[in-house]
Amino acid sequence: MKTFCILSAFALVGTCATPKYTARIQSLKDNIKLEDSALVINYANTINSKELSTHLYTFSSNDFQGRRVGEIGQKKAAEFLKTYYQNEGIKSPLGVNSYYQYIPEDFLSNGIKASENVLAFIEGSEKPNEVVIISAHLDHLGVNKNGQVNCGADDDGSGTVAIMEIAQAFNIAKKEGHGPKRSILFLHLTAEEIGKRGSEYYVHNPVFPLEQTITNLNIDMIGRVDDIHKNNKNYIYLIGSDRLSKELHYISEKVNKAFFNIDLDYRYNAERDKNQYYTRSDHYNFASKNIPVIFYFNGEHKDYHQPTDTPEKIEYQLLEKRTKLIFATAWQIANQDKRLELDIHNQLLN
Repeated sequence: MKTFCILSAFALVGTCATPKYTARIQSLKDNIKLEDSALVINYANTINSKELSTHLYTFSSNDFQGRRVGEIGQKKAAEFLKTYYQNEGIKSPLGVNSYYQYIPEDFLSNGIKASENVLAFIEGSEKPNEVVIISAHLDHLGVNKNGQVNCGADDDGSGTVAIMEIAQAFNIAKKEGHGPKRSILFLHLTAEEIGKRGSEYYVHNPVFPLEQTITNLNIDMIGRVDDIHKNNKNYIYLIGSDRLSKELHYISEKVNKAFFNIDLDYRYNAERDKNQYYTRSDHYNFASKNIPVIFYFNGEHKDYHQPTDTPEKIEYQLLEKRTKLIFATAWQIANQDKRLELDIHNQLLN
């Protein structure tokens, strides 16, 4: 029976839930207090479409040669991110000027050259050992057999530049005396396109203990609109938010309702969804270690994994709004008094 309860905890169905557990979850929903609402909006508003566009036109340019794992374009992308964080005065958790977590060839295999995750970090003021990870992958597909560059503006240039702006917003807040209580790790992952290998390497070689990792907010394609929403662009798909922590789900919804009113679409969060997006991006390696996750995603479009995924097709005002939502969600998790609760633990206690 315990095994069945564990499995059910991931689905958060009521089969094993006791009245005590149900009451606790309802209490979580009812008692979420938003942290420093005025400050959230103040710093969220430092995120703007112009800067997102500037970063993305560079990051998805031909100079980066499609950012294929281990190749020169991907190295340029990593150096671009490192330079950005240095210029912003945002430190690395790895030491002075050491922003790379190196991943050896023998881990990547199949003739893929060594690569690197890029890490930047803002230390928490009150609970620095507890860490919120915001991630996106920096790699893409490189140059195709016809010599065309796969620019990867949406996949995942959009997630990459979103993190850059989120990091800047948190850093401005810290400089003005409003830094997060918990630490924030800005994690740019390599090798997602060849099987989530960069995130797999991180969870096997974590810079911060996984048991002190509160959540992973993973961003993979948030700059476009899919065919389902062509008549309603004010949306974002959320995947995984309720799989391991109902509190995370309720926080996400409350933050959105209070500040942004984006249509949070959960259709791809269904366990039996044929696309299985829950397992297809970097967040899944964190979820497999019982770390609550949210995967932010705009859905596939005709330019997905094509050379035509270019920066002029990004909807920058929409990218700005979605990025602000992620920032505000991270702000809440990083600053609320209690650590995010994990439902699988609660189920087993009952």
